Amino acid sequence: MKSRDQRRQRKTGKKSNSRPVPKRKHLAPQTAEEHFSKSERFQDTWERVMHVIAKMRNDRVSLQQASREFGLDPRIVIRLGASALRKRGNGQYVAKATDRLLRILVILTEQGLSEIAIRDSRQASQLAKYWDAVQRYLETGDSSGIRRIRRKYITDANGKRIPLLKNLDELNRLGSAGVLSFESLYARAA
Repeated sequence: MKSRDQRRQRKTGKKSNSRPVPKRKHLAPQTAEEHFSKSERFQDTWERVMHVIAKMRNDRVSLQQASREFGLDPRIVIRLGASALRKRGNGQYVAKATDRLLRILVILTEQGLSEIAIRDSRQASQLAKYWDAVQRYLETGDSSGIRRIRRKYITDANGKRIPLLKNLDELNRLGSAGVLSFESLYARAA
């Protein structure tokens, strides 16, 4: 059956005046400002999408398993995190080795905790290793993990280098002041 516009075009010889439906440019936030301008619900969903993709990449679990663990519909993960996923020939989705999705993460500075925007999954992994080493040091006194971290800084989404705090005296001071909490790398710094 032909659409109404096709029938009208044939009768009058003119195309219809209906406008094409514009495509959405992007669903994923591109900047920290764009991320924080969205609703709290979207920000929570975005954070969980990042967790799902990280779980798929690091633990090599399926999209369905990782989505279930973080309480998301797999279709939402596909829609928001499409650039970080690859569809195999058998129809299953797997996480790409790296991605450029925006993440708002917490970093440790001499002044305390601070939020930064990162657009590189490798930078996010490096920051996670740093946090693991800091947590191990504060819990056990083992500083070998901190010494093993070769990178001296993390590059944020704007290309600014933010130094990693590796001074053990400063870490002790911040840890005993109660500034450090290890609930989540994605948690708010406020």
